Amino acid sequence: MMPDIKICGLKTSEAVDRAVERGATHVGFIFFEKSPRNIEPDIAGTLADRVRGRAKIVAVTVDADTDELDEIVDLLKPDILQLHGKESPERLLMLKALYGLPIIKAFSIREPEDLKRIEPYIGIADRFLFDAKPPSDSELPGGNGIPFDWRVLRTLDGSIDYMLSGGLNKDNIAAALRETGAHGIDVSSGVESAPGVKDVAMIDEFFAAVKRASALEPVSGSTK
Repeated sequence: MMPDIKICGLKTSEAVDRAVERGATHVGFIFFEKSPRNIEPDIAGTLADRVRGRAKIVAVTVDADTDELDEIVDLLKPDILQLHGKESPERLLMLKALYGLPIIKAFSIREPEDLKRIEPYIGIADRFLFDAKPPSDSELPGGNGIPFDWRVLRTLDGSIDYMLSGGLNKDNIAAALRETGAHGIDVSSGVESAPGVKDVAMIDEFFAAVKRASALEPVSGSTK
């Protein structure tokens, strides 16, 4: 069975349309000025309207304050908030109460010890996203195009629902799914011809690779 697939960092109507046509269950819009995938909330809202109801709309932020989130929620009308910063469990609870939206909490992973950081968030975050730890010289918490050692996830409690991220592309997605059995996958740089530039041909190739991999190694899906 196909996993959930989120194409993240979308900025054009062509890429949004193609992602959903090929089967994206989630489309992500990034609101972080340092990212080459940063987008203004009003533009993101217009793009999201093209596919609303056909895929989950995800607002991706990094330690955004409440005023920023108010604007994003008002203009984008997301289905899900994805928090990619150092947000505390208390912050998640407050935001869930304020907006009534489910939350994906992202964590950077390199070694088994890193997984312990999710423990205070279990039962609060609706889903986790596991990305590779960024290089020391990167200003981006994610979207750096590097994978982590997926074997680290062997120690994870099987009841934990997560999306796998970090350097996924058409060439390694079969191995990633085979190793992790992830219920969801998140790709950004792996379908780009340059940082922040989505390539529809690469989107096509990625979905074809996921379909082939899923036929060989069934993966239990999740629709959160």
